[in-house]
Amino acid sequence: MYRKNEIIELNITSLTSDGDGVGRAGEMVFFVPNTAVGDTIRAKVLKVKKNVGFARVEEIVTPSPDRIEADCPVSFSCGGCVYRHISYEAECRAKRQKVIDAVTRIGKLDGELVRDIIPSKNIDGYRNKAMIPVGRNRDGEVVMGYYARHSHHIMHCLRCQLSPPIFNDIIEDVYAFLRHRPALVYTPQNRRGIRHIYLRYAETTGDVMFCIVAGSRHFDGEDVLYHSIKEKYPQVKSIIVNVNAEDTNVILGKHSHTVYGEKFITDTLCGLRFEIAPEAFYQINRTQAETLYAKAKEYAHLSGGETLIDLYCGAGTIGLSMADKCKELIGVEIIPEAIENAKRNALQNGVHNARFFCGDATSAAAKLRLEDVAPDVIVVDPPRKGLTPELIDTIVQMSPDRVVYVSCDPATMARDLKLFTEQNYSVKEITPVDMFPRTSHVESVVMMSKVRSRFNKKSKLIVNLCYYC
Repeated sequence: MYRKNEIIELNITSLTSDGDGVGRAGEMVFFVPNTAVGDTIRAKVLKVKKNVGFARVEEIVTPSPDRIEADCPVSFSCGGCVYRHISYEAECRAKRQKVIDAVTRIGKLDGELVRDIIPSKNIDGYRNKAMIPVGRNRDGEVVMGYYARHSHHIMHCLRCQLSPPIFNDIIEDVYAFLRHRPALVYTPQNRRGIRHIYLRYAETTGDVMFCIVAGSRHFDGEDVLYHSIKEKYPQVKSIIVNVNAEDTNVILGKHSHTVYGEKFITDTLCGLRFEIAPEAFYQINRTQAETLYAKAKEYAHLSGGETLIDLYCGAGTIGLSMADKCKELIGVEIIPEAIENAKRNALQNGVHNARFFCGDATSAAAKLRLEDVAPDVIVVDPPRKGLTPELIDTIVQMSPDRVVYVSCDPATMARDLKLFTEQNYSVKEITPVDMFPRTSHVESVVMMSKVRSRFNKKSKLIVNLCYYC
């Protein structure tokens, strides 16, 4: 049995789904952050359970061929990047393996179904959205930055490699404004100050939204801050205050007030213009989102005469990108503001074969089935928790020829694919797409086809025939 603070030597042989290195010492498996496959390390034991331990790197004895010099001073403690110390090629291999592991172990599917990962065109500066927590340290000094890994401790950091330069510049200016005004920072006691700085960026137009999340609509010196931001950054087309005085980890409150400009900014995606409001879902990596949606459209195999249902449609981005290739598009989303956004996006893009309505995906799909809506293709893009068994049952009962599953979590995706394959659907292909370089996250697009049965008179057997086999 190994003891806490003991120094041990490990060879890192694989990576966990969160990007931690895995090494064995006897019968014990140790997880060590900031390591690479092929590293030989000396590690300090932090915690020991029955067969599993956790450790941190004390010394790199022999570096992995994949290892590179980390180019961010806080990457080893920040909760964002986990792969800044390995090459991008090695990161892509690890992410593809993460998908393979999930579909084989959880989904009980053939790993050969997983195609090569589509790498991101931009490794840094790709984030068009940032939520920067604001707080005070033990000495009462203002801190801004990012949460440390697995905690709500704000690690002071004003510049992030994943953000566009204008985000970093604005954050530095806000910090310069707040550092001498610590009383303006939100605390659970005052419930009035600034909690987060929320930024959104439209890549094709260059427009920026500057949003302050605060416990109250007004705060001392607000006019000074707003004026300085408007004067210095003409790209800022919208300044918004979102009010959240609740004692909660949810960042945005229910009410937003436009201080300057419009209540949204506009970007172009897949040749369509989209309004981006503070609450609206919009893919963080716009350039790679076009790649993701193109793959989803390819898997939908639309010819122009199909009825397409887009569940979890958000602001309508996926469905509207396919509307030109289907007869009818029906979008479903539980967030009312997103549905209104989707309707406006359809209108301003001249899409007249689409309708959107608000509702939970499971109940909405059941409602459509009762209306005898017969979809040819269903696209699902669920949150990290995946689909409910009830929704999967309803989709199967609606009997679409094809289901396209866009996933942000390989584990829940694999779980759901197993349920589909048990109910007359066949997984034809899975393509991982790297939407978030340097983080542990990976998206996947799955093509499923309905398995049809036909009676074979000669053999007296039921023969399964599958579309697009």
